[in-house]
Amino acid sequence: MNLEALCKEAGVKLYDTELTKENGKKIYRIFIYKDGGVNLDDCARLSEILSPIFDVEDPFDEEYFLEISSPGLERKLHTLDHFSKSIGEKVKISTKDNEKIQGEILAVKDSCIFLRTGQAQTISLEFHNIKKAKTFVEWKN
Repeated sequence: MNLEALCKEAGVKLYDTELTKENGKKIYRIFIYKDGGVNLDDCARLSEILSPIFDVEDPFDEEYFLEISSPGLERKLHTLDHFSKSIGEKVKISTKDNEKIQGEILAVKDSCIFLRTGQAQTISLEFHNIKKAKTFVEWKN
């Protein structure tokens, strides 16, 4: 099954997937995006496409709930493509050396991510040195 092609059929793009457990229930989350943002109709359309396929070609051998949503304003960044799509946004990064970095994503080139930190300093990080990354929004009163 080609999840990216099925998303395209629904008029959206695949951002990421995760299988998680919450309150004792397994949840298979599919995160989607499109220019202009994702709405409830986009999620419903993809669910209508996937549900009958998953009934025949179940992706897991155990019971789960299917959840389809946008990745949100504050979202995890797992791939270089995620960083590229987030240029201009603020990010919190934990490195494999347990360093905590906050900054704005300026560019992504090859496997290097360029950030402007709070001190208006430009730094670069190799993608393979990043343990966790997530965009964040500074809410102002």
